[in-house]
Amino acid sequence: MNITPEQELSLIIDILTEFDVPTDQASIIAEVTLDGDLKGFTSHGIGRFPQYIKGLESGNIKPHTEINVEKESVATALVNGNHGFGHVVTYQSMEMAIEKAKEAGIGLVGIHNSNHFGVAGYYSDMAVMEDLIGIVTANTEPAVAPIGGKEPILGTNPLAIGIPSGSHYLSVDMATSASARGKLLESKRRGESIPENVALDADGNPTTDPVEALKGSILPFGAHKGYALSLMIEILAGPLVRASYGKGVTGTANPEVSCTKGDLIAAIDPSKFVDLDQFKEEVDDLVSEVKSTPNVMVPGDFEVLNVKRHQKEGIPLDETLVQQLREIATRVDVDVADILGE
Repeated sequence: MNITPEQELSLIIDILTEFDVPTDQASIIAEVTLDGDLKGFTSHGIGRFPQYIKGLESGNIKPHTEINVEKESVATALVNGNHGFGHVVTYQSMEMAIEKAKEAGIGLVGIHNSNHFGVAGYYSDMAVMEDLIGIVTANTEPAVAPIGGKEPILGTNPLAIGIPSGSHYLSVDMATSASARGKLLESKRRGESIPENVALDADGNPTTDPVEALKGSILPFGAHKGYALSLMIEILAGPLVRASYGKGVTGTANPEVSCTKGDLIAAIDPSKFVDLDQFKEEVDDLVSEVKSTPNVMVPGDFEVLNVKRHQKEGIPLDETLVQQLREIATRVDVDVADILGE
């Protein structure tokens, strides 16, 4: 079945508020979740919602998110998320990074004791909407084996970068692995195979079975290059921000345990380097050069197309996910039929 963006927002907010999540925070979580689905990152959209509910029920996600700033300078801050919703922690931290960037030229905020935050690109978009460059990195539970190994040690470790432009949505939001772990979880839920050259089973053999892949490891994208980038992000989002690293990271995929991952986010003010209008014009000029050949796309083009399509056609939900959502809603007396207009 397909649901409208408005139905998704209502469903998420109504359920979360029944779990004692404040309405303003539930709205942030819903907006970030919807952003993932609209852009086509369904592995980080409402398909992750049952995981968040399990986190609430197990006590590993606190319904009231309250952050503490543990260290701070004009341009930097270290934030303790106190095990609240990652969406809210990261949203508030990017707001802080944006404020610092406008004053100092750059705002750099490290986060620990947070949770899964949905799509990284939502937060880099926040900076772009303020005419700033946005950068978001994070580490995750081990999923990727180093080149030459078969035991997962590194996370899928996403990277998002958004660039302000006069005419284009310019954004990259990607895992440093050949696939996000969420896509494997999604394939498992749907009973689908995963593409070749994405993952290995526990014995180090190539597999297209998501169940075996989740027991084994995901390959880094671009072989040694993706592995190297993932390792560097592991350090930036681990030791640098007082978060766990390597095999010590838990809770990004398994809500039954406390989340120990970290995040590092940045906002950069181009106007502290060059005239802002000139910068955006030159970005547009570069994009025009890149797209001078027919059918060439830039990072962000697919997301724009997906948003238009999903706003028109709705967001597809597989039957297994629908049943999970119905079961959650029933437990807290949320009328799914009323929200979905059934």
